[in-house]
Amino acid sequence: MKLRKDAKYALVVPASMGLRITPHTRQPVAASNQFLLQATSAEANVASISSYLGLPVKVLTTFVKGSPMAAFIKQDLRSRGMDIEGPEVDQGGPWGYRHQFNIADSGFGMRGPRVWNDRAGEVGRSLNVKDFDLERIFGEEGVQVLHMSGLIAALSHETTQFCLELARAAKKHGTLISFDLNYRATFWKGREEELHQSFSEIASLADILEGNEEDFQLCLRIQGPEAGGKDLTSKIDGFKGMIERVKKQYPNTSVFANTLRQVFSANEHLWGAIMLEGENWHVVEPREIPVLDRIGGGDGFVGGLLYGVLKEWEPEKWLQFAWATGALATTMLTDHAQPADEAQVWDIYKGNARVQR
Repeated sequence: MKLRKDAKYALVVPASMGLRITPHTRQPVAASNQFLLQATSAEANVASISSYLGLPVKVLTTFVKGSPMAAFIKQDLRSRGMDIEGPEVDQGGPWGYRHQFNIADSGFGMRGPRVWNDRAGEVGRSLNVKDFDLERIFGEEGVQVLHMSGLIAALSHETTQFCLELARAAKKHGTLISFDLNYRATFWKGREEELHQSFSEIASLADILEGNEEDFQLCLRIQGPEAGGKDLTSKIDGFKGMIERVKKQYPNTSVFANTLRQVFSANEHLWGAIMLEGENWHVVEPREIPVLDRIGGGDGFVGGLLYGVLKEWEPEKWLQFAWATGALATTMLTDHAQPADEAQVWDIYKGNARVQR
Protein backbone atom coordinates (compact mmCIF):
# COMPACT_ATOMS: atom_id res chain seq x y z
CA MET A 1 0.00 0.00 0.00
CA LYS A 2 1.37 3.39 -1.00
CA LEU A 3 0.48 6.66 0.70
CA ARG A 4 0.14 9.89 -1.25
CA LYS A 5 3.04 12.13 -0.31
CA ASP A 6 1.43 15.34 -1.59
CA ALA A 7 -1.78 15.02 0.49
CA LYS A 8 -2.95 17.80 2.78
CA TYR A 9 -4.83 15.37 5.03
CA ALA A 10 -3.59 12.14 6.54
CA LEU A 11 -7.12 10.97 7.29
CA VAL A 12 -10.63 11.98 6.21
CA VAL A 13 -13.81 10.50 7.70
CA PRO A 14 -17.50 11.01 6.88
CA ALA A 15 -19.57 11.12 10.06
CA SER A 16 -23.01 11.74 11.50
CA MET A 17 -22.15 13.61 14.66
CA GLY A 18 -24.33 13.18 17.71
CA LEU A 19 -24.28 13.49 21.48
CA ARG A 20 -23.68 10.86 24.14
CA ILE A 21 -24.89 11.21 27.71
CA THR A 22 -23.53 8.85 30.36
CA PRO A 23 -23.99 8.72 34.14
CA HIS A 24 -20.59 9.70 35.48
CA THR A 25 -20.89 7.38 38.48
CA ARG A 26 -21.40 4.16 36.44
CA GLN A 27 -24.98 3.93 37.69
CA PRO A 28 -27.86 2.89 35.40
CA VAL A 29 -29.40 5.72 33.40
CA ALA A 30 -32.76 5.54 35.19
CA ALA A 31 -31.06 5.76 38.59
CA SER A 32 -29.01 8.87 37.72
CA ASN A 33 -29.54 12.61 37.67
CA GLN A 34 -26.06 13.76 36.65
CA PHE A 35 -24.61 12.95 33.22
CA LEU A 36 -21.47 13.51 31.18
CA LEU A 37 -22.24 15.07 27.79
CA GLN A 38 -19.89 14.41 24.89
CA ALA A 39 -19.82 14.73 21.11
CA THR A 40 -19.67 11.36 19.43
CA SER A 41 -19.52 9.32 16.24
CA ALA A 42 -17.74 6.06 15.47
CA GLU A 43 -15.79 7.72 12.66
CA ALA A 44 -14.61 10.69 14.72
CA ASN A 45 -13.62 8.25 17.47
CA VAL A 46 -11.37 6.45 14.97
CA ALA A 47 -9.89 9.70 13.69
CA SER A 48 -9.11 10.91 17.22
CA ILE A 49 -6.05 8.68 17.53
CA SER A 50 -4.37 10.39 14.57
CA SER A 51 -5.53 13.90 15.47
CA TYR A 52 -4.38 13.72 19.11
CA LEU A 53 -1.02 12.45 17.90
CA GLY A 54 -0.59 15.37 15.53
CA LEU A 55 -1.67 14.19 12.08
CA PRO A 56 -4.00 16.39 9.95
CA VAL A 57 -7.58 15.07 10.00
CA LYS A 58 -10.82 16.26 8.43
CA VAL A 59 -14.42 15.29 9.30
CA LEU A 60 -17.10 15.49 6.60
CA THR A 61 -20.45 15.96 8.31
CA THR A 62 -23.58 18.09 8.52
CA PHE A 63 -25.02 20.32 11.22
CA VAL A 64 -28.33 21.79 12.33
CA LYS A 65 -28.11 25.50 11.60
CA GLY A 66 -28.15 27.67 14.73
CA SER A 67 -28.24 24.69 17.11
CA PRO A 68 -26.31 25.04 20.38
CA MET A 69 -25.67 21.30 20.17
CA ALA A 70 -24.05 21.81 16.76
CA ALA A 71 -21.84 24.51 18.29
CA PHE A 72 -20.90 22.12 21.10
CA ILE A 73 -19.95 19.42 18.58
CA LYS A 74 -17.88 21.83 16.44
CA GLN A 75 -15.99 23.05 19.49
CA ASP A 76 -15.33 19.48 20.60
CA LEU A 77 -13.99 18.37 17.21
CA ARG A 78 -11.77 21.44 16.96
CA SER A 79 -10.42 20.70 20.45
CA ARG A 80 -9.30 17.32 19.09
CA GLY A 81 -7.35 19.11 16.34
CA MET A 82 -9.74 18.24 13.52
CA ASP A 83 -10.84 20.29 10.53
CA ILE A 84 -14.57 20.20 9.74
CA GLU A 85 -16.40 20.49 6.43
CA GLY A 86 -20.11 20.24 5.71
CA PRO A 87 -23.39 22.09 5.22
CA GLU A 88 -25.68 23.57 7.85
CA VAL A 89 -29.31 22.46 7.51
CA ASP A 90 -32.31 24.45 8.73
CA GLN A 91 -33.95 22.74 11.67
CA GLY A 92 -37.35 22.98 10.04
CA GLY A 93 -39.31 23.60 13.24
CA PRO A 94 -39.53 21.67 16.51
CA TRP A 95 -40.24 18.37 14.70
CA GLY A 96 -37.42 18.79 12.20
CA TYR A 97 -33.73 17.92 12.24
CA ARG A 98 -31.52 17.45 15.28
CA HIS A 99 -28.30 15.77 16.33
CA GLN A 100 -28.98 12.23 17.54
CA PHE A 101 -28.55 11.14 21.17
CA ASN A 102 -26.75 8.07 22.43
CA ILE A 103 -27.85 7.38 26.01
CA ALA A 104 -25.66 4.85 27.78
CA ASP A 105 -24.44 3.55 31.09
CA SER A 106 -21.06 1.88 31.48
CA GLY A 107 -22.25 -1.08 33.52
CA PHE A 108 -20.44 -2.40 36.57
CA GLY A 109 -19.41 -5.89 37.59
CA MET A 110 -22.01 -8.38 36.45
CA ARG A 111 -24.40 -5.58 35.38
CA GLY A 112 -23.60 -5.10 31.72
CA PRO A 113 -23.70 -1.75 29.89
CA ARG A 114 -26.97 -0.72 28.28
CA VAL A 115 -27.18 1.67 25.33
CA TRP A 116 -30.27 3.46 23.99
CA ASN A 117 -30.02 5.22 20.63
CA ASP A 118 -32.49 8.04 19.98
CA ARG A 119 -31.94 8.90 16.31
CA ALA A 120 -35.30 10.43 15.33
CA GLY A 121 -34.78 13.40 13.00
CA GLU A 122 -31.03 12.75 12.79
CA VAL A 123 -29.45 15.44 10.62
CA GLY A 124 -26.66 13.10 9.58
CA ARG A 125 -29.15 11.07 7.53
CA SER A 126 -29.25 14.01 5.11
CA LEU A 127 -25.55 13.76 4.19
CA ASN A 128 -25.46 14.07 0.42
CA VAL A 129 -22.63 13.93 -2.06
CA LYS A 130 -23.93 17.06 -3.82
CA ASP A 131 -22.88 19.11 -0.77
CA PHE A 132 -19.19 18.19 -1.12
CA ASP A 133 -16.63 18.90 -3.84
CA LEU A 134 -14.95 15.50 -4.06
CA GLU A 135 -12.56 16.60 -6.80
CA ARG A 136 -11.24 19.34 -4.52
CA ILE A 137 -11.05 17.12 -1.43
CA PHE A 138 -9.36 14.11 -3.05
CA GLY A 139 -7.80 15.66 -6.14
CA GLU A 140 -6.57 19.12 -5.15
CA GLU A 141 -6.20 18.89 -1.35
CA GLY A 142 -5.34 15.21 -1.31
CA VAL A 143 -6.04 12.52 1.29
CA GLN A 144 -3.82 9.65 2.36
CA VAL A 145 -6.53 7.48 3.95
CA LEU A 146 -10.33 7.64 3.74
CA HIS A 147 -11.98 5.77 6.61
CA MET A 148 -15.67 4.87 6.56
CA SER A 149 -17.90 2.98 8.95
CA GLY A 150 -20.84 0.75 8.11
CA LEU A 151 -22.87 2.85 10.54
CA ILE A 152 -22.74 5.90 8.29
CA ALA A 153 -22.94 3.77 5.12
CA ALA A 154 -26.24 2.24 6.29
CA LEU A 155 -27.83 5.28 7.91
CA SER A 156 -30.02 6.27 4.93
CA HIS A 157 -30.18 5.90 1.17
CA GLU A 158 -28.41 9.28 0.85
CA THR A 159 -25.54 8.31 3.17
CA THR A 160 -25.13 4.98 1.38
CA GLN A 161 -24.70 6.78 -1.94
CA PHE A 162 -22.43 9.32 -0.25
CA CYS A 163 -20.08 6.58 0.96
CA LEU A 164 -20.10 4.87 -2.44
CA GLU A 165 -19.13 8.12 -4.17
CA LEU A 166 -16.45 8.83 -1.57
CA ALA A 167 -14.93 5.39 -2.14
CA ARG A 168 -14.99 5.81 -5.92
CA ALA A 169 -13.38 9.27 -5.72
CA ALA A 170 -10.75 8.07 -3.25
CA LYS A 171 -9.81 5.15 -5.49
CA LYS A 172 -9.56 7.46 -8.51
CA HIS A 173 -7.10 9.76 -6.75
CA GLY A 174 -4.88 7.15 -5.11
CA THR A 175 -6.26 7.46 -1.57
CA LEU A 176 -6.18 4.31 0.56
CA ILE A 177 -9.64 3.20 1.72
CA SER A 178 -10.41 1.76 5.15
CA PHE A 179 -13.87 0.26 5.80
CA ASP A 180 -15.10 -0.90 9.22
CA LEU A 181 -18.23 -2.92 8.46
CA ASN A 182 -20.03 -2.18 11.78
CA TYR A 183 -23.26 -4.12 11.13
CA ARG A 184 -26.42 -2.92 12.90
CA ALA A 185 -29.57 -5.00 12.38
CA THR A 186 -31.92 -2.04 12.91
CA PHE A 187 -30.19 -0.07 10.13
CA TRP A 188 -30.40 -2.98 7.69
CA LYS A 189 -34.05 -3.90 8.26
CA GLY A 190 -35.91 -3.74 4.93
CA ARG A 191 -32.72 -2.76 3.03
CA GLU A 192 -30.80 -6.03 3.19
CA GLU A 193 -30.21 -6.53 -0.55
CA GLU A 194 -29.47 -2.86 -1.28
CA LEU A 195 -26.97 -2.61 1.56
CA HIS A 196 -25.33 -5.95 0.83
CA GLN A 197 -24.64 -4.80 -2.73
CA SER A 198 -23.37 -1.39 -1.60
CA PHE A 199 -21.18 -2.80 1.18
CA SER A 200 -19.79 -5.37 -1.25
CA GLU A 201 -18.80 -2.62 -3.68
CA ILE A 202 -17.12 -0.55 -0.97
CA ALA A 203 -15.35 -3.67 0.31
CA SER A 204 -14.13 -4.44 -3.22
CA LEU A 205 -12.53 -0.96 -3.36
CA ALA A 206 -11.14 -1.06 0.18
CA ASP A 207 -7.46 -1.51 0.96
CA ILE A 208 -8.18 -2.22 4.64
CA LEU A 209 -11.22 -4.10 5.99
CA GLU A 210 -12.11 -4.25 9.67
CA GLY A 211 -14.91 -6.12 11.38
CA ASN A 212 -15.88 -8.88 13.78
CA GLU A 213 -17.30 -12.26 12.91
CA GLU A 214 -20.89 -10.95 12.81
CA ASP A 215 -19.89 -8.07 10.51
CA PHE A 216 -18.24 -10.30 7.93
CA GLN A 217 -21.10 -12.80 8.02
CA LEU A 218 -24.04 -10.39 7.87
CA CYS A 219 -22.64 -7.58 5.71
CA LEU A 220 -20.65 -9.63 3.21
CA ARG A 221 -22.32 -13.07 3.66
CA ILE A 222 -19.07 -14.81 4.49
CA GLN A 223 -19.15 -18.09 6.39
CA GLY A 224 -18.23 -17.45 10.02
CA PRO A 225 -15.39 -19.05 11.99
CA GLU A 226 -15.54 -22.76 12.63
CA ALA A 227 -16.28 -23.78 16.19
CA GLY A 228 -13.24 -23.85 18.45
CA GLY A 229 -12.66 -24.17 22.14
CA LYS A 230 -14.27 -22.04 24.80
CA ASP A 231 -11.35 -19.64 25.23
CA LEU A 232 -10.35 -16.98 22.73
CA THR A 233 -6.89 -18.37 22.05
CA SER A 234 -8.32 -21.68 20.86
CA LYS A 235 -10.68 -19.82 18.51
CA ILE A 236 -7.97 -17.89 16.65
CA ASP A 237 -7.56 -20.51 13.91
CA GLY A 238 -11.32 -20.31 13.26
CA PHE A 239 -11.09 -16.54 12.87
CA LYS A 240 -8.15 -16.95 10.51
CA GLY A 241 -10.19 -19.28 8.36
CA MET A 242 -13.01 -16.74 8.15
CA ILE A 243 -10.64 -13.94 7.14
CA GLU A 244 -9.09 -16.15 4.47
CA ARG A 245 -12.58 -16.65 3.03
CA VAL A 246 -13.07 -12.87 3.02
CA LYS A 247 -9.72 -12.42 1.26
CA LYS A 248 -10.68 -14.95 -1.40
CA GLN A 249 -13.85 -12.95 -2.15
CA TYR A 250 -12.10 -9.55 -1.98
CA PRO A 251 -8.60 -10.20 -3.39
CA ASN A 252 -7.78 -6.52 -3.96
CA THR A 253 -7.87 -5.78 -0.24
CA SER A 254 -4.43 -5.79 1.39
CA VAL A 255 -5.24 -5.82 5.11
CA PHE A 256 -7.96 -7.58 7.13
CA ALA A 257 -8.19 -7.02 10.87
CA ASN A 258 -10.51 -7.77 13.74
CA THR A 259 -10.48 -7.64 17.51
CA LEU A 260 -10.96 -10.58 19.85
CA ARG A 261 -12.91 -9.98 23.04
CA GLN A 262 -14.19 -12.13 25.87
CA VAL A 263 -16.22 -10.48 28.64
CA PHE A 264 -15.79 -11.70 32.22
CA SER A 265 -17.57 -8.69 33.71
CA ALA A 266 -18.23 -5.08 32.76
CA ASN A 267 -14.85 -4.23 34.29
CA GLU A 268 -12.68 -7.11 33.10
CA HIS A 269 -12.23 -8.34 29.53
CA LEU A 270 -9.85 -10.47 27.53
CA TRP A 271 -8.64 -8.32 24.64
CA GLY A 272 -6.74 -9.58 21.59
CA ALA A 273 -6.47 -8.96 17.85
CA ILE A 274 -5.54 -10.61 14.56
CA MET A 275 -4.56 -9.17 11.19
CA LEU A 276 -3.81 -10.59 7.77
CA GLU A 277 -1.47 -8.29 5.84
CA GLY A 278 -0.74 -9.65 2.39
CA GLU A 279 0.08 -13.28 3.13
CA ASN A 280 1.37 -12.54 6.63
CA TRP A 281 -0.53 -13.23 9.84
CA HIS A 282 -0.05 -11.04 12.90
CA VAL A 283 -1.62 -11.88 16.26
CA VAL A 284 -1.79 -10.17 19.63
CA GLU A 285 -2.71 -12.95 22.01
CA PRO A 286 -5.69 -12.11 24.26
CA ARG A 287 -4.75 -10.47 27.56
CA GLU A 288 -6.81 -9.35 30.53
CA ILE A 289 -7.52 -5.62 30.58
CA PRO A 290 -9.42 -3.53 33.15
CA VAL A 291 -12.38 -1.67 31.66
CA LEU A 292 -13.83 1.65 32.79
CA ASP A 293 -16.18 1.99 29.79
CA ARG A 294 -16.05 -0.47 26.90
CA ILE A 295 -17.79 1.78 24.36
CA GLY A 296 -15.26 2.99 21.79
CA GLY A 297 -12.68 0.23 22.26
CA GLY A 298 -13.21 -1.07 18.73
CA ASP A 299 -12.97 2.42 17.27
CA GLY A 300 -9.77 3.00 19.23
CA PHE A 301 -8.36 -0.22 17.75
CA VAL A 302 -9.12 0.89 14.17
CA GLY A 303 -7.72 4.35 14.87
CA GLY A 304 -4.45 2.88 16.11
CA LEU A 305 -4.21 0.55 13.12
CA LEU A 306 -4.63 3.44 10.69
CA TYR A 307 -2.11 5.55 12.60
CA GLY A 308 0.47 2.79 12.19
CA VAL A 309 -0.27 2.64 8.46
CA LEU A 310 0.04 6.41 8.15
CA LYS A 311 3.36 6.38 10.01
CA GLU A 312 4.59 3.66 7.62
CA TRP A 313 5.71 1.36 10.42
CA GLU A 314 6.32 -2.35 9.98
CA PRO A 315 2.92 -4.13 9.84
CA GLU A 316 3.54 -6.03 13.07
CA LYS A 317 3.58 -2.68 14.89
CA TRP A 318 0.25 -1.63 13.32
CA LEU A 319 -1.55 -4.38 15.21
CA GLN A 320 0.35 -3.90 18.44
CA PHE A 321 -0.36 -0.18 18.49
CA ALA A 322 -4.01 -0.82 17.55
CA TRP A 323 -4.43 -3.29 20.41
CA ALA A 324 -3.04 -0.70 22.81
CA THR A 325 -5.13 2.25 21.56
CA GLY A 326 -8.24 0.07 21.84
CA ALA A 327 -7.27 -0.82 25.40
CA LEU A 328 -6.59 2.88 26.10
CA ALA A 329 -10.09 3.85 24.96
CA THR A 330 -11.63 1.49 27.54
CA THR A 331 -9.86 3.37 30.35
CA MET A 332 -11.60 6.66 29.53
CA LEU A 333 -15.02 8.13 30.26
CA THR A 334 -15.14 9.53 26.73
CA ASP A 335 -15.88 6.98 24.03
CA HIS A 336 -12.72 7.98 22.17
CA ALA A 337 -9.12 7.50 23.23
CA GLN A 338 -7.03 10.59 23.90
CA PRO A 339 -3.40 9.43 23.71
CA ALA A 340 -0.90 11.85 25.23
CA ASP A 341 1.86 10.59 22.94
CA GLU A 342 3.09 7.43 21.25
CA ALA A 343 5.13 6.45 24.31
CA GLN A 344 1.97 6.22 26.43
CA VAL A 345 0.43 3.82 23.94
CA TRP A 346 3.54 1.63 23.75
CA ASP A 347 3.66 1.48 27.55
CA ILE A 348 0.13 0.09 27.50
CA TYR A 349 1.17 -2.57 25.00
CA LYS A 350 4.20 -3.50 27.14
CA GLY A 351 2.11 -3.63 30.33
CA ASN A 352 4.08 -0.78 31.90
CA ALA A 353 1.71 1.12 34.20
CA ARG A 354 4.44 2.67 36.34
CA VAL A 355 4.07 6.33 37.23
CA GLN A 356 5.70 8.76 34.78
CA ARG A 357 7.35 11.78 36.38
